[in-house]
Amino acid sequence: MNTLAPWACDPQRSRGRRLPEPAPLQRSEHQRDRDRIVHSTAFRRLVYKTQVFINHEGDLFRTRLTHSLEVAQLGRSMARMLQLNEDLVEAIALAHDLGHTPFGHAGQDALHTCMQAHGGFEHNLQSLRVVDALEIRYPHFDGLNLSFETREGVLKHCSRRNAERLAAVEPQGPARRFIDGGQPSLEAQLVNLADEMAYTAHDIDDGVRSGLLTLQQLDAVPLFCHHRDDALAAHPALAAQAGRRLLFETLRRMLSALVHDLVAATAAAVQARAPADVDAVRALPPLAMHSPAVRDALAALKRFLFSALYRHPQVMQTTDRARQVVVDLFQAYAAAPGEMPPDFAQAEDRHRAVADYIAGMTDRFALREHQRLTGRDVFA
Repeated sequence: MNTLAPWACDPQRSRGRRLPEPAPLQRSEHQRDRDRIVHSTAFRRLVYKTQVFINHEGDLFRTRLTHSLEVAQLGRSMARMLQLNEDLVEAIALAHDLGHTPFGHAGQDALHTCMQAHGGFEHNLQSLRVVDALEIRYPHFDGLNLSFETREGVLKHCSRRNAERLAAVEPQGPARRFIDGGQPSLEAQLVNLADEMAYTAHDIDDGVRSGLLTLQQLDAVPLFCHHRDDALAAHPALAAQAGRRLLFETLRRMLSALVHDLVAATAAAVQARAPADVDAVRALPPLAMHSPAVRDALAALKRFLFSALYRHPQVMQTTDRARQVVVDLFQAYAAAPGEMPPDFAQAEDRHRAVADYIAGMTDRFALREHQRLTGRDVFA
């Protein structure tokens, strides 16, 4: 690990774990967190969970697992440049999507609708729930018993109602900042932005691979066009080739520019505020940031992806079917909890147990369960 800046999270000064444990041997507290996440069942399930394209639509599209790995790679690179805690960044990045449902945001939205009368569903809150309670691996505690700093980063968003509920049980836990208006560590802020950078780049790649986006459509995106023109200027022969090499080179240049812009803007913000330590970072406005011009260009790219890809009729048709799968499963398990494994069937809060069970499913397991319970194959 690189030499840490004063405002970085020092693993030797961690706020600790909910259940105290002896210090790890020959690794830091945040390395231990990272290792526990990688060995968890929830992490392995990410390989068969949708990013944009449902798992059966192709072998080369991103999944939640490959997305998480890309976020971790970007995050570690930037953390090293900024002298932040690389291991903590990696742990947060690898855990940030553990609570995502099958079928991506379509599954999350459907599950939230089903749970409206029972406390709702937030995937960030579910990620914390996974690492705090739902993983069953250790003899002395449920969950992974991660450090405060990793849990703080996992809880990226949280409604005030849920924050107050969590704070009632753990007054100084990771939900407190959503009540007090504070910020997480710089490591957590960095992962939030690495997440956006990763999905905007790889969703372009997957969109073109799927045939739903064309390189001609991307002419409407200034950020993409700028780096495409630079790629062609440096490698004119790419203009006569099939297009994949030009796309890859454009995205590589775009990501590299986003990384260096974020590092420069964040370093300037930190220098201007000069926080004494990580607690001072938490009391300040966000310090991890892009420059205003790049932030605006990224926002335009995200608007393009929303209209041209995420709301493409073919994607919408698929997500509508996926929503129906989640709704049908929820109704079936709520009416007959015995259809779930005993740990879920016997839970006191039936509806939350149903949500936990469905949220933990992979795309393909959810489809198999749906066919078993309803006799229908919605993607036939």
